[in-house]
Amino acid sequence: MFPADVVHKLRDEAARYRTRAKDRDDLALELFTAKVAATGRLADPTDLPYDEGLLNDSAALDQAIGELLHAKPHLASRVPHGSVGQGPRSGDAGAVDLASMLRARAS
Repeated sequence: MFPADVVHKLRDEAARYRTRAKDRDDLALELFTAKVAATGRLADPTDLPYDEGLLNDSAALDQAIGELLHAKPHLASRVPHGSVGQGPRSGDAGAVDLASMLRARAS
């Protein structure tokens, strides 16, 4: 058998390795989520299940996102693009004439 101090030392070392492995897994999940979010294609980047094989392959990640969106289109990002009829428009730099705006809408 081994002396008690050797056993404690080995157990402490194993505990450190388990902690490192858990930290590595947490960081890999965080990186995966950040990469999915960076594509901007999903409303919630956590909708794509974690797959370690997709971390180093951008083409496979894009393909996995595309397959998910094909199967579940409601998960797509809903960020409006282009003009949505709000905000400043060209030619709006002058004074606002509310009366003429009302007249234009009335006819």
